[in-house]
Amino acid sequence: MPNEKLVIVGDSLFAEIAHEYFTYDSPYEVVAFAVEDAYRTRDTFRGLPVVSFETLEETHDPADHDVYCALVYTQVNRLRARLAAEAKAKGFALASYISSRAFLWRNVEVGEHVFIFEDNTVQPFVTIGDNVVLWSGNHIGHHTTIRDNVFVASHAVISGSVDIGENSFIGVNATLVNDITIGRDNWIGPHTTITRDTAPDSFWRPARSERRDTGTLELFGVAEAAV
Repeated sequence: MPNEKLVIVGDSLFAEIAHEYFTYDSPYEVVAFAVEDAYRTRDTFRGLPVVSFETLEETHDPADHDVYCALVYTQVNRLRARLAAEAKAKGFALASYISSRAFLWRNVEVGEHVFIFEDNTVQPFVTIGDNVVLWSGNHIGHHTTIRDNVFVASHAVISGSVDIGENSFIGVNATLVNDITIGRDNWIGPHTTITRDTAPDSFWRPARSERRDTGTLELFGVAEAAV
């Protein structure tokens, strides 16, 4: 069983939103925010303490607290993934939030450390990996796989039997047709329609939906190459 007390990592707009949802639509009581020392600029946020992430296990016992890392798609989702992995290594269980106003069919498989907003429709036989964010109002078609560390912005249409690779970003109002594979580290911009498989480390823009020469990892300042 999850702990009832929750620490949110981050103090950005997403952290504020996460606090609101966890407080009013989950069993959790948010008791603190945690930020890495190099970025910690305040001691309180929303009436709660902002503590050091580096020493979080000393101030909040992992046996009594779960953690959610409320970071968006910085470094193609790698910042959220890194902090979640570090929190887990400290002994914390990773929390998830699934809105009571989201629709997930009975056999949808969901990994750990996910955040699924209201008005998402997730059809049968979908698999959602770890550390995934589905912002509000998306359609996730049947037999689709969303792999780890993916961020889907609002009102995307992901058709049936789509495979979305790790660390990808799907923008507002993007459309992915059925039976395609999106390579890992893809950035699919707003209003973009994808009708065929994509290679890893690709940046896609609307209109002609063509790939830019600069790969996603280079574009967003991530040093390691896609594999």
